[in-house]
Amino acid sequence: MNAKAGLSRRGLIKLMAVTGGGLSLGFHLQLGAKTAAASVELNAYIQVLADNRIIIAAKNPEIGQGVKTSLPMIVAEELDVDWQQVEVVQAAINEASYGPQFAGGSRSVAMNWDVLRQAGATAKAMLVQAAAQQWQVTTASCSTQAGRVLHSASGRSLSYGELATAAAQLPLPAADSLVLKSPQQYKLIGQRIGGVDNHALVTGQPLFGIDQTLPGMKYAVYVKCPARGGSVAHSNIAQVKQLAGVVDAFVLAGNGDVGQLLPGIAIIADSTWAAFSARKQLQVTWDESKAAKDDWQQQRSRALAISQQQGEALLTQHGDVAASLAKADKTLSAFYAYPFLAHAPLEPQNCSAIVKDGRCELWAPTQTPQYALGAVANTLGIEAKAVTVHQTRIGGGFGRRLMNDYCCEAAAIAQHSGLPIKLQWSREDDMAFDFYRPAGFHSLQAGLDKQGRIMAWDDHFITYTEDGKTPTRGAGLNSNEFPAPLIKHVRLSQTLFDTGIPCGWWRAPGSNGIAFAIQSFIHELAHAAGRDHLELLLELMSQPTRPAGEGAGQVLDTARAAAVIKLAAQKAGWGKKLPKGRAQGLAFHFSHSGYFAEVAELSVDDDKKIQLHKVTVAGDIGPIINMSGAENQVQGSVIDGYSTMAALAVDIKAGRVQESNYHQYPLLRMPSSPEVAVHFIQSNNPPTGVGEPALPPLAAAVCNALFTATGVRVRELPLSLAGFTV
Repeated sequence: MNAKAGLSRRGLIKLMAVTGGGLSLGFHLQLGAKTAAASVELNAYIQVLADNRIIIAAKNPEIGQGVKTSLPMIVAEELDVDWQQVEVVQAAINEASYGPQFAGGSRSVAMNWDVLRQAGATAKAMLVQAAAQQWQVTTASCSTQAGRVLHSASGRSLSYGELATAAAQLPLPAADSLVLKSPQQYKLIGQRIGGVDNHALVTGQPLFGIDQTLPGMKYAVYVKCPARGGSVAHSNIAQVKQLAGVVDAFVLAGNGDVGQLLPGIAIIADSTWAAFSARKQLQVTWDESKAAKDDWQQQRSRALAISQQQGEALLTQHGDVAASLAKADKTLSAFYAYPFLAHAPLEPQNCSAIVKDGRCELWAPTQTPQYALGAVANTLGIEAKAVTVHQTRIGGGFGRRLMNDYCCEAAAIAQHSGLPIKLQWSREDDMAFDFYRPAGFHSLQAGLDKQGRIMAWDDHFITYTEDGKTPTRGAGLNSNEFPAPLIKHVRLSQTLFDTGIPCGWWRAPGSNGIAFAIQSFIHELAHAAGRDHLELLLELMSQPTRPAGEGAGQVLDTARAAAVIKLAAQKAGWGKKLPKGRAQGLAFHFSHSGYFAEVAELSVDDDKKIQLHKVTVAGDIGPIINMSGAENQVQGSVIDGYSTMAALAVDIKAGRVQESNYHQYPLLRMPSSPEVAVHFIQSNNPPTGVGEPALPPLAAAVCNALFTATGVRVRELPLSLAGFTV
């Protein structure tokens, strides 16, 4: 909505009626004649220009997952316009207009599919009605095509631009009167559409938070205790203030919330270089009496020591696991572990801020801009309505930017100094002050009957808590975690270790580690039973379940699972004769409402160097909105998953993260990247996201292939711990 335009009583009633139903669209601006002739905003998402160009607002943050393209495509499809007519703009952060605006959990498409279809269909219906009234014909006799309303009987047509002003005066059509397109009528959805920012990206336009500049802006760094929870005891801040280019330096006490403002020292300078240089001269003695004391190796040893015990809390139990294991023809046990991980986005955390006259204005690469409003308001001691967030493109998030600590730091520095500032973290800051993927340990035990079927399953899951009561962010194990619902005798239990290391959501939270352990162990069971892994997986899915009703998308549908497993195996040529030294590995996982199976094909030389030749992926996430974007997300998930499992781990000693930059946290290089073949089942289920669910199966698929090729079973990541390189 244009803040400078007013709403008539009639327009306000329309807005209230629609937002009351949760759609957040359809408020009609009563514009002056001059403005209306040039541009008319039909609803919160759609603006029609007089020359028949269409501006569509992209409501959610863009972090490379493609929603700035795919969400407007949904609107454009129902509006019935050519994509060449469309200009996409980033929507203002306004919950009243757009509802929830965030990027996380692969929920953008799932949450907005119906809303955006109705937004496009509503505008189209109003344009058709405006044309029908002008021609004095029925709406049923009119049709639309490429941004025009047609009346075939008379051969007349009008562009949307010619009709927009009249359409804006009409009442909203009833929601149940809208006729949405069937999949057979789609012209845009399912096509390969290039990202709307592609040209700006390759020409270096200022899209990202790190690119922003403000008049009179100064540059800031914020220095915190390397052990979380420490505070400033003494420093040479007086000397730092005298350094060339330094504008000011001061201590901030923090507000007690690790997700908002930790204690630290701010340095403001005339340039980023001057701020970074001054930081090197800063000397601080930290009070660490309340700081984190975590030690990763001690925690790992403790987990191993208690792994054979049952967890302190029972998550779920059905059947009689102990009796079933006693009767089993074969039993297997294994201990799986995976480490803490950093998000390590290429764009370090940053935020530009102005605080003036009791108001705060931010330019921020945040995944949760609406949450930033409240966090910043709390930090500054002002009302959330006094905070404005301008959403920028994000140079990598993976869940890190669901937290808004860097926004709070920038706002606090701007408030204290009275200056417009850009806070810039260094790469070392990013590594030291992340919200890490929590480590996890699985002590697994299972029993097989004489036919090699899984008859009992026991998982003692050990992970972390920050409050001493509940798993920290991204650390929970669902009581319905695969394959628990499909086995007769099951026990899942949990033990929580206290940690002072803040954890957060990392791409495909929970599933990113759990899938490695569970899907690798299922392969162990298949091998022990002398059975084909594909056969065993499909046997688990042999009892069809078709969840129905609200929340069904969060429950495993074995028919959909079996379909992607079969498709991946077929496309990869599962069971085919491979060149000497090559092997295939299979894995499946269901997460974020997405079904994905993957087959990894690799070889290993005498020096334990792995060559991952190809990964074949099959997925079912309902109808694909943008095929180009969906394929890209799957390819990125595979590369990200392989990069992570190869050599990435965060080591912690005395509450301090030991890795400081990419030389100690080596991301995968291009020559090591595999070919990724992507195949989708275009089901009629509601569409869901793809940014996360394609990642979890990768590690198990690779490790299962590695076992087949070498006989070495990897039960702890990264692969580098076992001497493997990529």
